Amino acid sequence: MKPYATRRAALIAQMQARGGGVAVIPTAHEVMRNRDADYPYRHDSYFYYLSGFTEPDAVIVLVAGDQPRTILFCRDKDLEREIWDGYRFGPDAARETFGFDAAFPIEALDQEMPRLLADTPSVFYALGHDQKRDTQVQNWLQSVRALGRTGVTAPSSIVDVNVLLDEMRLFKDADEIAIMKRAGVISSAAHCRAMRLSRPGLREYHLEAELLHEFRNNGSQYPAYGSIVATGANACVLHYRASDAELRDGDLVLIDAGCELDSYASDITRTFPVNGKFSGPQKELYEIVLASQVAAIAETRPGKRFMDGHDAAVKVLAQGMLDTGLLDKNKVGALDDVISNGDFRQFYMHRTGHWLGMDVHDVGEYREAASAGSERPWRTLQPGMVLTVEPGIYVRPAEGVPEKYWNIGIRIEDDAHVTATGCEILTTDVPNTVAGIEALMRHA
Repeated sequence: MKPYATRRAALIAQMQARGGGVAVIPTAHEVMRNRDADYPYRHDSYFYYLSGFTEPDAVIVLVAGDQPRTILFCRDKDLEREIWDGYRFGPDAARETFGFDAAFPIEALDQEMPRLLADTPSVFYALGHDQKRDTQVQNWLQSVRALGRTGVTAPSSIVDVNVLLDEMRLFKDADEIAIMKRAGVISSAAHCRAMRLSRPGLREYHLEAELLHEFRNNGSQYPAYGSIVATGANACVLHYRASDAELRDGDLVLIDAGCELDSYASDITRTFPVNGKFSGPQKELYEIVLASQVAAIAETRPGKRFMDGHDAAVKVLAQGMLDTGLLDKNKVGALDDVISNGDFRQFYMHRTGHWLGMDVHDVGEYREAASAGSERPWRTLQPGMVLTVEPGIYVRPAEGVPEKYWNIGIRIEDDAHVTATGCEILTTDVPNTVAGIEALMRHA
């Protein structure tokens, strides 16, 4: 529990630097799927980051004053409900196990909070994310304001606590990186399994099932997001979900999938031939995408801007589009024109990466503060950041586009941990070269 206690102390220190106050960080609600059945429960990432506690109906309260305190509100012990729903810590065991100064039943929250908020300058709370909690916070403030004639003062400001936590979560410590490495190993094994078992006649959901098997068989609790398994023309749909399309001889399969391990996500994309052998046009485009990823990874190091990797990838991709005739030089001009005019976006329309952590699209600002009168510059990469590197090419049928490339969609994605000297790729256990993929599938 030491990392969680350290994070709580760091957040309290930031609150004290802003004049002190009380922070309220609730976990996620259980959500009903349909009659008498809930969706699988997953705790709130901010809440877990500060606690390690996974039960629903819980709230963290941090008091940043002369005598800082950490308080957990959680479900009380209920042996009858444990028969149905499983073990509950209860306040006493939770306080001891998770290292809080105090713990109360969640039913006591409305009674305790007005007392905790009295005579404190600020509430550190993320308004606008949870209407039920927003109403509770407003009621607590009204209760404190009602005591004004007795000399009690109410908080005069509400500070978005998520802004402080976003900056903390952007930089991963050694424990977090270790978990993300393991998640990368599990996800890599899942992609390898899908490659080995691919063959014409299967359906997309068959490969999705193999991914899920490997995730759970190696201890992952969930997929980090809905797996994309897209064959043929479906690979040109960026957020396509695995469905029932048949894998056909001569087509490619694009799989974008990663597991979640101990609340941390991995995110890998590989594109491979159904039959284990790239065709000529498929190989041409694949080598362009791979070269663009190599260029982007080379720009993923301390001191570089977040968008430097994207710009490097675009340069390689755009030149490849000109060389293959995807873009007609006589119509779009030279490389610089293609980039400045955005012509490459016909075949590459997304950014080359995003932050990765407890959420697959993790928190953290992508831009830095701007000086007066200037645009906010892109964030400078620093050690401890983790981001994806995922260029692609997606060719839909269109006039003037060589038909041999139609319906080819390719993306290659890996997870990069920025280190003091460069970056460490966390997802190297699944091949990403044409030769490596074909060898893996040939020997399956």
